[in-house]
Amino acid sequence: EHERSPRCWYGGAVGMVGFDGSLNTGLTLRTVRVQNGVAEVRAGATLLYDSSPPAEELETELKASAMMDAIIASHDDDADATSAAPKKKANNNVGDGKSVVLIDHEDSFVHTLGNYLRQTGAQVQTLRSGPSALQALTELIHNRQKPDLVVLSPGPGNPSDFGLSTTIDFLTNHRIPAFGVCLGLQGMVEHFGGRLGVLSYPMHGKPSMVSLNTKLLPSVSSTTNEQQQGSIFTGLPESFEVARYHSLYGIREHMPDCLEMLAFTTEDGIPMAIAHKTLPFAAVQFHPESILTSPAHGLRLLENALRYLNYNDDDNDDDGTDDDDA
Repeated sequence: EHERSPRCWYGGAVGMVGFDGSLNTGLTLRTVRVQNGVAEVRAGATLLYDSSPPAEELETELKASAMMDAIIASHDDDADATSAAPKKKANNNVGDGKSVVLIDHEDSFVHTLGNYLRQTGAQVQTLRSGPSALQALTELIHNRQKPDLVVLSPGPGNPSDFGLSTTIDFLTNHRIPAFGVCLGLQGMVEHFGGRLGVLSYPMHGKPSMVSLNTKLLPSVSSTTNEQQQGSIFTGLPESFEVARYHSLYGIREHMPDCLEMLAFTTEDGIPMAIAHKTLPFAAVQFHPESILTSPAHGLRLLENALRYLNYNDDDNDDDGTDDDDA
């Protein structure tokens, strides 16, 4: 009675039942349905107790516009393909030839995050968190297919709900670099000895400005990559807007010594990015894959994670063979 048209399939779910009895589903939010040659776009905003109707309408139009652009761009590409010569594919993507395992902590953003990672050129495999994910990683290692990077996805609840400390132990033991998003950052903070707090005001679907820690990145305002080499923020501005979906956060005063805080919210100094001092581990509290974060910034951040989070080749001798197997 409060909406001008029925939602129909919007807000429903699609899924699959595996032969092993597992069930995997995804909500049909921010979705395009093609039926009888017609593409139907539906999108919604994040409704909260403090929502502003005009702002929610603008957010809905923004989300829908991204899908409309995708449809139009696809149509234009099809038209160009019939008249233009094939274009030579660029081969300078940072992810070319690299493999990424994305561990899903039951988050609605995981497929969008996976899409961003694929845009780097990397091969991406998504695994649902838990013992099955660690078993799959073990098999990859034994088959000499150890991933170049594991990405710890966002998710609801606490890191302990998903055994994130066990996952991080596994990654450190097998010398696999890791990049965390939202819950992934919180899991790293707890695992390495830090403490989490609860925000007095939940930031779910909220934009915030973040500022980089120029004490650690003194040349961050420079445009030359050489001066910022090794940072996940290479090539990004000193301050920019990001999307936040969290109520837990790493407490600045209780951050472990082994973690460096690379960025904070401009307004209240909440840690927004961390990096381990000696391990190729880094994470951000915000969502680089959200439409509320500039796509150019989000993609660049993930490219930097693939480029800079790695062990030295001469030190990375884990071939998946345990001592007992020798």
